Amino acid sequence: MRSVFYVLTACLVMVLAVWAYRQNYETQASLREVRELRSEIAELRERAGVLRAEWAYLNRPERLADLADMNFDRLELLPLRPDHFGHIDQITYPIEPLPPIMVPIEVMSRLRDSE
Repeated sequence: MRSVFYVLTACLVMVLAVWAYRQNYETQASLREVRELRSEIAELRERAGVLRAEWAYLNRPERLADLADMNFDRLELLPLRPDHFGHIDQITYPIEPLPPIMVPIEVMSRLRDSE
């Protein structure tokens, strides 16, 4: 009986060792993947920062004004001035028409008898 117990215990230890071995390698693979993803995220953030800087550089007001002046014959763009803008209360919004009544509802009133 003792020998069966020893054999089962040895088998259990081997199974647990194999399981721990696999878990170790799965963890190592997951950590490697996380490192790669973090590296990719850092590269993408750096790229986004460069693109934001390029966008800011290309959208400088003086550069856009020069481009509008150079291409005036073709585009007929005018420089923006403060009097080109209006106030919010000057905007007129169209009134939406009410939809037609498809199913009329009869309304009746009851007179209550006064006591």
